[in-house]
Amino acid sequence: MKNKYWFIVLLFYACNSNYSPKPMEYFRIDFPKKEYQQFDSLCPYTFQYPVYGRITKGLGEQEQNPCWINIEFPAFKATMYISYFDLNNNLPKLLEDCRSLAYKHDIKADAIHEILYNDFEHHLFGMVYEIKGNAASPLQFYLTDSTHHFLRGSLYFDVKPNKDSLAPVIDFLQKDAKHLIETLRWK
Repeated sequence: MKNKYWFIVLLFYACNSNYSPKPMEYFRIDFPKKEYQQFDSLCPYTFQYPVYGRITKGLGEQEQNPCWINIEFPAFKATMYISYFDLNNNLPKLLEDCRSLAYKHDIKADAIHEILYNDFEHHLFGMVYEIKGNAASPLQFYLTDSTHHFLRGSLYFDVKPNKDSLAPVIDFLQKDAKHLIETLRWK
């Protein structure tokens, strides 16, 4: 008879314990296979971009900036904005603009890593800004030949920044940005 009472008391305490729900989980993301295609137009540059990306015209006045384009990634709700400028004694201003635009994310960023990029064979010099944390843009970069061409890129998501849920997508798209940088050629 005593065993029944212990079982009832144990059952009462077990049912009365604090319930803690499981933490919220994120959806599984199936990434496409990495394949690239060539972007070539009347613009003074060419590069390779992923087949799951879609090229669209960039924002701004198209007559003044016909070589501003976007690479949209609809499956990831992300866009890489590409801006091109002819150099005309304006390199210091463009460099400062890029640095300033990257560091505008400093308020939300945990860290900003500056990675210098040099490809002497193809006359490509630049900087990649990897922005860590819950910033609106996790990646920005610029490339130049220092005499004629200047190209700026920035990756943005169309969702609220959450470094935990976006981390796999950011890593995936950063590899595509690195491939774009490595395959960029001036005409």
